Amino acid sequence: MEKITLLGQKPTRHGFGHGLVELGEKYDNVVVLGGDITGSVMTSFFKDRFPDRFFSIGIAEQNATTIAAGMALSGKIAFFSSYSAFAAFRNSDQLRISVCYNEANVKIGGGHSGITVGPDGATHQSLEEVSLLRALPNMTLVVPCDYQEAKKATIALGEMDGPAYIRFGRSAVPMFTTENTPFEIGKAQILREGADVAIVAAGLLVWQALLAAEQLEKKHGISARVINNSSIKPIDVETLTKAAMDCGGIVTAEEHQVYGGLGAAVAEVVVKNYPVPMEFVGVKDTFGCSGEPDDLLVKFGLSWKEIYASALKIIERREKKFIGFRKLTDIAAYSEDM
Repeated sequence: MEKITLLGQKPTRHGFGHGLVELGEKYDNVVVLGGDITGSVMTSFFKDRFPDRFFSIGIAEQNATTIAAGMALSGKIAFFSSYSAFAAFRNSDQLRISVCYNEANVKIGGGHSGITVGPDGATHQSLEEVSLLRALPNMTLVVPCDYQEAKKATIALGEMDGPAYIRFGRSAVPMFTTENTPFEIGKAQILREGADVAIVAAGLLVWQALLAAEQLEKKHGISARVINNSSIKPIDVETLTKAAMDCGGIVTAEEHQVYGGLGAAVAEVVVKNYPVPMEFVGVKDTFGCSGEPDDLLVKFGLSWKEIYASALKIIERREKKFIGFRKLTDIAAYSEDM
């Protein structure tokens, strides 16, 4: 396992843009559709490299999605990208019928997602699309944690067949995975081993989870397993079930509403396969507001401190349940006998 080190900061949207260029160099049937914000979602990288395969549809997200579906059904690998507030929600009917119902090979890039769009405010801070998208049949959904993973995910989605959505942000975020870090659709990655509690995160909160794990170890001697669950659908049932069995409790963390997102997806796996106490770090049923990205993470309870506190709460809940058991190994042994 690679040592996790901060390698600088870069927006995940740049990983998406560079991934598109690499796909375009490998496959001459890759096409990209834009909606007048190519410089914001970095489809401009592809436009500059392959102008004959880029199509500007204008501010018409629904039209762009149906055009992409038609191109896909004609043999193209069609990408369309806009802000998630439009690419997911304004497009919901087209995604459901034109793309998913037809199993069209359309890939949607949802940019400027989450609270960290910052000054753009509540209308553009898309915090609900994971719950919508993972409910659509045939849809693959990925939320990469940093630049490198966004690039790998874009390429992987382009090379798979069928509808897919990649969620990425506007602001520069910590880079800590490398070109050698594994990525596979449907697989979660264990970034830090641990047996006392599991922290399952996606997107930019994976880095916050790593910071929380360091503090848990430093201040309390608590060993936290950190799992990067970038593949929301399909989800890695095996890795999550094993985390529940090994650690006896799970904290989920996401830059999204707590309802219907990553936390709900993990809970569905856990409650079916190995129920354990869970805590959920995310936006608590409210809209966002304007502000600087780092300030908004704190305001809405999405920093490492909330993950840290939630992990302690998990352990406290477990100790109360298993009164008389003082060692986590005893608790795990007791669970296995149940």
